Amino acid sequence: MRVFLLSALGFCASVLGHKASVTDQYVATEGPIAKAGLIANIGSGGSRSSGALPGVVIASPSTVDPDYLYTWIRDSSLVYKTLVDQYTLGEDITLRGHIDDFVWSQTVLQQVPNPSGNVTTGGLGEPKFLIDLEAFTGGWGRPQKDGPALRSIALITYANWLLEHKNMTYVAQKIWPVVKLDLDYVTNRWNTSGFDLWEEVSGASFFTSSVQHKALRQGVTFAKKIGQASAVANWSIQADNILCFLQHDLLTMASKSYWNPTGLHITSNTNGGRSGIDANSALASIHTFDAAAGCDATTFQPCSDKALASLKVYVDSFRTIYTINNQTSAHGAVATGRYPEDVYYGGNPWYLTTAAVAEQLYDALIVWQAQRSLTVTSTSLAFFQQFLSSVKPGTYASGSKTYTTLVDAIRQHADDFLAVNAKYTPADGSLSEQYNRDTGVPLSAEHLTWSYASALTVFAARDGRVLPSWGAKGLKVPSGVCVGNPGPMVSATFSVVADTVFGGTSSRSRRTVYHSLLA
Repeated sequence: MRVFLLSALGFCASVLGHKASVTDQYVATEGPIAKAGLIANIGSGGSRSSGALPGVVIASPSTVDPDYLYTWIRDSSLVYKTLVDQYTLGEDITLRGHIDDFVWSQTVLQQVPNPSGNVTTGGLGEPKFLIDLEAFTGGWGRPQKDGPALRSIALITYANWLLEHKNMTYVAQKIWPVVKLDLDYVTNRWNTSGFDLWEEVSGASFFTSSVQHKALRQGVTFAKKIGQASAVANWSIQADNILCFLQHDLLTMASKSYWNPTGLHITSNTNGGRSGIDANSALASIHTFDAAAGCDATTFQPCSDKALASLKVYVDSFRTIYTINNQTSAHGAVATGRYPEDVYYGGNPWYLTTAAVAEQLYDALIVWQAQRSLTVTSTSLAFFQQFLSSVKPGTYASGSKTYTTLVDAIRQHADDFLAVNAKYTPADGSLSEQYNRDTGVPLSAEHLTWSYASALTVFAARDGRVLPSWGAKGLKVPSGVCVGNPGPMVSATFSVVADTVFGGTSSRSRRTVYHSLLA
């Protein structure tokens, strides 16, 4: 029988009483374990990353059922953004070597020809590589367009710190060339279809569009700092178009928006035959969080009415489908997975998706406390009524009883989601990809690097850490019709060796799609 961390901390693993104490203990215990687990999965010195070259993040040391001993651009970039934030904020000044290794490894990977193309013909959309920086040539859901954007975000964050410390030479010679290639790719190809972050659905993905928009905004500001503004004039134009695209229908500007005004949730994928209720939306919200933007709904900030309404719908979709959630109260915290229709490994909760719920709530609390008020709208009303059934639409100042009641309850709610993960974390603190929907036993890939990174970012959000703004404040959606960049638009037939996997296999089909998202 597996002993879980909650028991090891001296708490009953079957009851989530005294949840704040559970969460405090979990954060204190799991934080160092997650950091060590993450570092262990980075080459070449990581204890679980044998064979990986310097700066290469392995998704997991698991090689059988499933085989995750590869490096994904998305996972690697999210992991290194976590490390870059710790380094640039002075939380861990020992990470500089790791980060420079990442710059080197990504410089190499950009030039590796692969099934998606080469550096000038689409190869930057290749999702994963071998850990020796060679191409993976097997069947896969490709291309995936979030990788170049996420990599740019991590590198620009590092570059901004270097510029503050007068290291222009390294930035100009090592980082700028990588960022320029990635963001030119985003600029030219954001308007073409690609697979989502779960590597299963080809079409338009809310997560992908959101991080592409953020990356281009950061990129424009970065380019101006180093005297490259003239080289990126089109980045601003396409950032505006993506922002427009995030709001409106793909073609008619009316009926197929990411936002579902009837269901009050973000439709995370526009294809795939699913509901569109997906952790994709919460992950997009936390990875594009900009505290300076407040509760802006245009960029779907964590405390915006749309993001909160969508979060409630997402969480509620898991209340009755997992046995381990059966004893939870009507509005209590529950384990959440990728999306309710998931069947990968039977369709289970993930550590990183459950943590994402808590992180979005902590991010919202950061903003409400900074602005000393919160606003309830007709869109977010159902979310807030979970905590105060009598609440009405309106703005509540920090000195009001309503504000205090809501903020205290939501903070506890966020802690409760971490307590759920704590309940199903083994005594050694290791984090796999998933835990069983019926028993809570960890399963799928062990020591998932993204799981460890998600623990570190949610713990930081709980502590109230605020990162530098990326420029979301005050953005306006362009008037008129969204304009798609006239980049590559081709009809392509591809093999999908997946239905519900982390890029893997369960059934085969062939589809033909037209790669333009906007006419």
